[in-house]
Amino acid sequence: MSARFDDLDPADRFTDLDQLVFAAMLLGSVFIGIFIAMGEAHLSHSDYLMGSHSLNCLPVAFSLAASFTSALTMLETPAEVYRFGSTAGLFGIAYCIMVVISAEVFLPIYYRLDIGSTYEIIYTGIVLFSPSHALNKVTGVQLWESIISTAVICTFYCTVGGLKAIVWTDVFQFTLMICALLAVLIRALIIKGGIGPIIDDAVDGGRIRKWDFDPNPLRRHTFWTVVVGGTFTWLSVYGTNHCQVQRYLACRSQREAKKSLYITLVGICLILCFAIGCGFAMYSIYKDCDPWTAGFVSAPDQIMPYLVMDILGDFPGLPGLFVAGTFSGTLSTMSSSINALAVVTVEDLIKPNFKVSETNLAWISVGTKVLYGSVCLSMAGVASVMSSFLQAAFSLFGIVGGPLLGIFSLGILMPFANSKGAFSGLLCGFIIVLWIGFGSRRHPAPPHRTLPLPLSVRNCTKYNTTQLTTTLHPTTSARPDKKDYWWFSLSYLYFNPLGTLITFTVGSIMSLVTGGLDQHVESKLMYGKEDIMANFRYWKNKWVQLSNRLRPTVQPIQPVVCGQLPSTTGAVEDTLPLEDNRERKSTLLSEARKSTQLLEGKSNLLLEPKSNLLLKGKSGLLLEGKSNQLLKGKSSLLQKHLK
Repeated sequence: MSARFDDLDPADRFTDLDQLVFAAMLLGSVFIGIFIAMGEAHLSHSDYLMGSHSLNCLPVAFSLAASFTSALTMLETPAEVYRFGSTAGLFGIAYCIMVVISAEVFLPIYYRLDIGSTYEIIYTGIVLFSPSHALNKVTGVQLWESIISTAVICTFYCTVGGLKAIVWTDVFQFTLMICALLAVLIRALIIKGGIGPIIDDAVDGGRIRKWDFDPNPLRRHTFWTVVVGGTFTWLSVYGTNHCQVQRYLACRSQREAKKSLYITLVGICLILCFAIGCGFAMYSIYKDCDPWTAGFVSAPDQIMPYLVMDILGDFPGLPGLFVAGTFSGTLSTMSSSINALAVVTVEDLIKPNFKVSETNLAWISVGTKVLYGSVCLSMAGVASVMSSFLQAAFSLFGIVGGPLLGIFSLGILMPFANSKGAFSGLLCGFIIVLWIGFGSRRHPAPPHRTLPLPLSVRNCTKYNTTQLTTTLHPTTSARPDKKDYWWFSLSYLYFNPLGTLITFTVGSIMSLVTGGLDQHVESKLMYGKEDIMANFRYWKNKWVQLSNRLRPTVQPIQPVVCGQLPSTTGAVEDTLPLEDNRERKSTLLSEARKSTQLLEGKSNLLLEPKSNLLLKGKSGLLLEGKSNQLLKGKSSLLQKHLK
């Protein structure tokens, strides 16, 4: 199948019904915000910003998955697979490692300590601009109109409904993202006649091949760069980013927060699988006529919208569904950033330095959200000068997220860490990674290190000659032959591990030098054996409960008199396995001891001064005579039998 837009502008295929579907998504997000605002009475700014700490795991899991499953995933990941192959699928392994570390190491600290980060604002500018730019070129959606409308609507429902509105709109938007990718994938399967031809084309075109285990850190994507670099990169997102931490703390308990993280793993892996499948389908359809090389699109991130208009353009409403799903990713990410920035501003800047009432703090929270919404809108202009939005986003995570991950790891793992060491490590890590990051933009890696796969135009019937000269040879700065800036060729996925390790190492050394061993640190600030044993005890109790449920049910023992005790117990013993007999004996023995202690305790109470009169006469004879004989008789018989 070749490109079909030779004589037809793809924007003409984006109908009024598609516009209506897109508008319905925006209005639905607004409605959810208003509904939450009308049904919730925020008693304090904490309820407003933190959802009253009453959310359960399922909506929080959807929100966590949607927050950083942005439009970049919807547009750039399929294009990444189309150009470089299925190596991006290894991010699934990185996701698994990241979720386990976040849930078991970082999460327990957040219920004893709060931490925030403030670099979301630049990333939000990227995810706000990128879908608008790509969809503008292919579907005709107006660039700055879509950017402004998205920013305004997002700021509105964030301001009106607080965190609960953000979480529930994330659920709605994540569902739309899944539906959008599924629509493309199902239509591609119908066109190609099933998954078999798509896989065959991907194998023949080199999009599916053996994993590359080359340890060279200068290679863009290998097994090690994706798994190691991806783990550190996403750990800085789910481990130290306040957008995610805020959702953990909004859960009703630490256990609910852990559940939400593990459910999130399913959601982000599902999105990744669908995006990779769309990448394979894209190559299978355009393997003989690449729209980028032929000049029908001007950038790789526009290939996915082009595919949508190509295969779904005959079904009014479905292109609008994809646009709605793409902008849903933008809304979820932007709303998370705005609310997180408002929390950091109020909790870390306003409350410690100013005496403000709860009512005024609530209004300040509203004002900061409006402010940050406006700033994120302006940052979209900064993102307009970037070429590869996905690589720019991951580079940003590495440049800023790596040192933050390093300084936080230093604080919870090293008891001798102090402020001087932490600041020194943070400064060194940030400067070095920032230098490499900017150097990689000025001196991009040569093709033999990035390894883009070949694209063909042999079956294209027509070319877009106005763009052909630029897309046949993508713009990369030529390197000087005399000098190879190899240190700037470091894979962008290693920016984060490099920043983390530099910050952690320098911070540890400087803390030791500046007297870190002489300080006393509260145990609640450290990750220690108690956090490890808590998980062990939890799963041990779960295992015991499960094993008890799986054992056969035993009929309760009927009450017996002393003389019948041996024969009745023997009958029960004959019906039980050996293990159950032993357990039953120990249970009976413990019950007998408890009853003896109980009766002895009650009899001792009768010996109090006020009760001495009761011990005279018949009652005294009764306690000393028959009752003592009865207790001794029953206990001795039972103990003798159970031995």
